[in-house]
Amino acid sequence: MPMVTVQVTREGTKPGVDHVTAEEKAAIYKGISQLLYDVLGKPPEWTWVVFEEVELENWGWGGMPVTDHRKQLAAKPGA
Repeated sequence: MPMVTVQVTREGTKPGVDHVTAEEKAAIYKGISQLLYDVLGKPPEWTWVVFEEVELENWGWGGMPVTDHRKQLAAKPGA
């Protein structure tokens, strides 16, 4: 029985939405289950997918808070 944990930052992908929507999560559950079936032959009804949203202030990248790292990347020429 496969168990997959998906972690994403708690931020939306659409204006005015500050989280991953229920519809987006449903598509992720379905897509991961289908991938495990296609690659490993694991039945979707035996695949567990756990979704965790991480607050931005609880995530770091490149040795700094993710928001600072993104600002640094955006300031680089050609970004």
